[in-house]
Amino acid sequence: MPAIPKGVSRMIKSCTPLTNAGRLARWSYVLDQVNALEPKLQKLSDNELRKESLSLRYRARSGEPLKSLLHEGYALVREAGRRTINMRHFDVQILGATALFNHSIVEMQTGEGKTLTATLPMYLYALAGQGALLATVNDYLARRDAEWMMPIYKALGISVGIIQTDMQPAARREAYHCDVTYGTAKEFGFDFLKDRLLLRKISEGKHDLIGALLGVTQNQTQEQPMQREPFFALVDEADSILIDEASTPLIISATPTDDIEEEAEKYRWAAENAFQFEEKTDYIYDHEKRTVDLTQSGRRKVRAIPKSSALNTTGLQDIYDFVQRSILVNRIYHRDEHYVIRNDEIVIVDEFTGRLGEGRKWRDGIHQAIEAKEGVPVTWATEQAARVTVQDFFLRFDHLAGMTGTAAASRRELQKIYKCRVIPVPTHRPPQRKRLPTLLYREESAKWDAIVREIIEVHESGRPILIGTRTIDKSMLLSEKLRQSGIVHSILNAYKIAEEAAIVAKAGERGKVTVATNMAGRGTDIKIPDEIGALGGLHVICTEMHESARIDRQLIGRCGRQGDPGTYRQYLSMEDELLNRAYGKKRKALLMYERMFVKAQRKVERRSYRNRKVMLYYEKERKKMMRAMGQDPYLDAPN
Repeated sequence: MPAIPKGVSRMIKSCTPLTNAGRLARWSYVLDQVNALEPKLQKLSDNELRKESLSLRYRARSGEPLKSLLHEGYALVREAGRRTINMRHFDVQILGATALFNHSIVEMQTGEGKTLTATLPMYLYALAGQGALLATVNDYLARRDAEWMMPIYKALGISVGIIQTDMQPAARREAYHCDVTYGTAKEFGFDFLKDRLLLRKISEGKHDLIGALLGVTQNQTQEQPMQREPFFALVDEADSILIDEASTPLIISATPTDDIEEEAEKYRWAAENAFQFEEKTDYIYDHEKRTVDLTQSGRRKVRAIPKSSALNTTGLQDIYDFVQRSILVNRIYHRDEHYVIRNDEIVIVDEFTGRLGEGRKWRDGIHQAIEAKEGVPVTWATEQAARVTVQDFFLRFDHLAGMTGTAAASRRELQKIYKCRVIPVPTHRPPQRKRLPTLLYREESAKWDAIVREIIEVHESGRPILIGTRTIDKSMLLSEKLRQSGIVHSILNAYKIAEEAAIVAKAGERGKVTVATNMAGRGTDIKIPDEIGALGGLHVICTEMHESARIDRQLIGRCGRQGDPGTYRQYLSMEDELLNRAYGKKRKALLMYERMFVKAQRKVERRSYRNRKVMLYYEKERKKMMRAMGQDPYLDAPN
């Protein structure tokens, strides 16, 4: 093996565990070869560089293994990046991209250039002509990253497609047939289901004897599948998509069969009467399972309440279910935390990203119960026409890789389910991020007062401040406190999606104060000028610990990027939601110490992991049973 380049050996040794360091050392020969080609490529004209790329494409499509083209391809992309967007791939990015080519999930610290790193394996797999998909967490990041990196691809003769939520099928099909395609995992999954439904329709049409006699053929509909066969997928923010979002199946709804207005009246009746029921007396709330069960007293109360005419033909057990569901949504689903109301519609807020979950609905009547609770039009409960889990969708690909800044804690789950090793990649420059002592308060109000005092103090120094809040309503609460204190600030939450790019672009400037939900945690790159670095860099305040440590790490990672200085501090209170999720009312008996919050976080994470394992087992057994019955597990799924 060639000698490891100077400086890289130190980076490799910093990786843990040793097996991962060994893999990076084994792949370092690629870095030697890429660096050796650089002087030659720099002498080529733009047209000659493009011809080199077209030559590689010809070799790939003639059957030459992509592995043998890796060093040439990566060298071409590095040179194209230097020329077109003035960004040259660092050595550690070449190593990370080599890990991506080898079916790994790469853990790169926030700010280390995952977007640029992705161009390397995306280009290489695109040479095969079978399509390469890059899945990210939202439309904004998909468009931003695609447009940002597009000059690199174009310089090498590679076409780029972008999938957005509001696109029509014809435009989607064109985007999917580009060499590389950027979009969200959600849109990729839904388009797979739509294609599956279309292919069934086409198949059934071929056996339509009457249609054939009338001379009607399927080709006359001009409907064609949008996606190609799965080949390579690179998942950005892999822990969020492959773990957090894996718990929610993607479902295409069928036309409802029940009387919609009569069903809606049942939800409204339950919502109007749910407030009459008291915990322990009328119902028992299971904190672990997050379920509500009526007691004998509660059931007697249900029978005594005057009924709407819509309930005349409804069984008593179903009426109990309507009431239990309404009690549950009053307890655990809150406006401006779990959902927002927009144009008389309930829109889910993704708890992991802080963004709106466009087109998503809670299942099992929960969404309808919330609509009734908030007094907006009650929609019909979804009947499944097709469904797929995120796990199923990505496991269909011949080649799968991922990137994130926070995968180490989930390495076992990612290895077991997706057969992808988690490979930590060293930072380009030594990190200078500093952690300040955590502050813990008994009352939440005292915590907020202390946060405001710290904001005022740091603001006077001129340093920019990013304050992370767990929910929209908490961001508005802090905003009002800052307004009363005379602190000019910006707010970044699900209500401010259109202004996101402008807010993030200015968040690192002198004296800027930004209050944000989880939206500021993933994909945002807050750049600071040199004068801010001299002052100490960006200061991040974490107002509450999240259910997953990975979300906290994403927020903290907004400061101290690529060797910049920065500081962060965690604030906690005994009234924080994390303790409620982990311990319920028992939290009042807990002692005040920071480790308690870490234990609570791990407890909630373990619970979530168990739920995902159960879901995975259920999905495997369901698919096995349906295939044995000759059914399509994606289209014939039971509701």
